[in-house]
Amino acid sequence: MKSPRFENSFVICVISIVLIFGSLAECNLDYLAINCRKHSAVLTDFGGVGDGKTSNTKAFNTAITKLSQYANDGGAQLIVPPGKWLTGSFNLTSHFTLFLQKGAVILGSQDESQWPQLPPLPSYGRGRDAPGPRFSSLIFGTHLTDVIITGNNGTIDGQGSYWWDKFHNKQLKITRPYMIEILYSDQIQISNLTLINSPSWFVHPTYSSNIIIKGLTILAPVDSPNTDGIDPDSSTNVRIEDNYIVSGDDCIAIKSGWDQYGIKFGKPSKQIIIRRLTCISPDSAMIALGSEMSGGIENVRVEDVTAINTESAVRIKSAVGRGGYVKDIFVKGVKLNTILRYVFWLTGSYGDHPDNGFDPKALPKITGIIFRDVIAKNVTVAGQLEGISNDPFTGICISNVTIELSELKKKKKLPWNCTDVSGVTSNVVPKPCDLLSEKKIECPFPTDKLAIEDVQFKTCNIKSSVF
Repeated sequence: MKSPRFENSFVICVISIVLIFGSLAECNLDYLAINCRKHSAVLTDFGGVGDGKTSNTKAFNTAITKLSQYANDGGAQLIVPPGKWLTGSFNLTSHFTLFLQKGAVILGSQDESQWPQLPPLPSYGRGRDAPGPRFSSLIFGTHLTDVIITGNNGTIDGQGSYWWDKFHNKQLKITRPYMIEILYSDQIQISNLTLINSPSWFVHPTYSSNIIIKGLTILAPVDSPNTDGIDPDSSTNVRIEDNYIVSGDDCIAIKSGWDQYGIKFGKPSKQIIIRRLTCISPDSAMIALGSEMSGGIENVRVEDVTAINTESAVRIKSAVGRGGYVKDIFVKGVKLNTILRYVFWLTGSYGDHPDNGFDPKALPKITGIIFRDVIAKNVTVAGQLEGISNDPFTGICISNVTIELSELKKKKKLPWNCTDVSGVTSNVVPKPCDLLSEKKIECPFPTDKLAIEDVQFKTCNIKSSVF
């Protein structure tokens, strides 16, 4: 199954010239983007070889360095033509578009020397796989403005099995690379691509703002470790829409730093909208908030989403020592088929800490959690809502929900398990736990728009030579 693509975003390639010797075709390609570019080049102009064996790390870096000179003159785009382009990590630049044509495949190198090392993120204090540094992502950028990664459904293949094996064999001394990570940046678009087999998380915009992630197909084996699909982290004004994700971990996970490091850094994730998502993740959530949420998560809106054969729908993960908050979370229009654990899953005991320096008195505040208009079939347990004994989760509202339990679960009791929570429910089947009182209401959902929803795409064009 393919993800929905941009409306009218198909690429029309009109062959205007054909040279028999060399089979050169000059094409006009239209695509949608937040900004268009004045200058254009092809990876082969810089020595790129698309045979799947030759390293193109130098070609990518040389091309982007050269094209960066046009940042103040209308910007530039680098076209990756059909072929298999093996590369290590490379860095993007501002006012720049990386465009993958149909049939183009960027392959992540399995040579660790092709991956520079970076210090830990300041809001994490260490790498996620191991203390100390981490490998740079396959596609990396920092302190950028106006950067686009898009294409005509080209593919980025992280060739993650090498890294997954090292993880399973406990051979990692440095944290695995992500596929795409952009830090401290503004105006980011990642769209209309197929991403497969990331070494770890796929898309990780961090400390950034005004982000659109649209029309991605993200695929990883469902038993692959930590292959989160899209993880906005300490970022603001984020629009995630029309994506199809099959993952070994959470399809989407909103984050904002880890324990004392996230508290000190103090940058929340907020003003985020997620819509028209389809997720398959038997071992994780369709959408998770946390568990790294120490900088805070607020004003998240989720609508028109589907999960199939997935562990849970929307999950909030926190713990003693996290601090921070998760508040004003609004979810509506959810369709679920085969939920292997819980439809609603809130936990205050996700006790994974970066080191022993966390503050046990730093308690998370979880409040204003809204779910409405949910239909779920073949469910194991309706809800597992577990607050913290001296720090209850409050302001929960659940309305207009129909959950059909699996035949096995129908024979057992307790479709809901609730401790240290409070809130209200209305028109929910099966009947929720007594800690959520029954009240005839419709749980609220914001009617205003986030600023990122008003961002419009322009029709852009590339004119390139394709061999």
